[in-house]
Amino acid sequence: MSNAESPASGLSVVQDGRVLRVTITNSKRKNAINYDTMVALGDAFVGAAQDGSVRVIVLTGEGDDFCTGADLSGVVSEAQRGITPEMTMDAANRLVKAIVDAPVPVIARIRGAAAGIGVALAVAADLTYATEDAYLLLAFVNIGLMPDGGAAAMIAAAAGRGLAARMALLGERLPITEAVACGVITGVLSEAELDATVEGAAAKLAAGPRRAIELTKRALNQATLTALDTALATEKTGQAELLQSPDFLEGATAMLTKRKPVFAE
Repeated sequence: MSNAESPASGLSVVQDGRVLRVTITNSKRKNAINYDTMVALGDAFVGAAQDGSVRVIVLTGEGDDFCTGADLSGVVSEAQRGITPEMTMDAANRLVKAIVDAPVPVIARIRGAAAGIGVALAVAADLTYATEDAYLLLAFVNIGLMPDGGAAAMIAAAAGRGLAARMALLGERLPITEAVACGVITGVLSEAELDATVEGAAAKLAAGPRRAIELTKRALNQATLTALDTALATEKTGQAELLQSPDFLEGATAMLTKRKPVFAE
């Protein structure tokens, strides 16, 4: 077993035999991720794609939540470091594409909240298992932004435009039981069952025929995610604009100060 952990990037990457375990380790912020974490996550998936010893990747979050989206508390410091909205979107798009394009299956293990970019990470995985109290939330509109990471496109591909519009335009939570019923994720489990199910799936995939699994994953993606690249390009343009807007400044400030936002008329 090999281990690489970087507290600065909020990420732990551990190879356990043929299984690569990637864990977001910012539980104090409910595993919200900043620019550095997105880059490090992308690096982990790109690296795994080039490592023939990795046969399956398990992605999860430390503690009670999977990932609650972008860490808004670091927006100012990132701007001071010269990180532009375009750079942020490039990092997010690279990460999602690295998950989708990985030649090995990716299993997402979900507890609690998967929100914002966390939804994209959850639905970009090939198999997604979650506990009964988990939920998906595209809350971008609540802070003056649009969904990114291809989440809306991937949800629409799985469950249709109606559900994607409900989540993206109204910013409503999608209970995990409904996500399973709509075909957005693989399965909902009790807390006691989650790890055993994830580990069972990982063990089966790790022992399977690598090339056959790779080509099967590629065929599934080509059949269902034909609009993903276009969606990511559209999101980069739109989100880069919105990240510099007064409505986002108001929405982010309201969220951080726990008040209701008042957007421009």
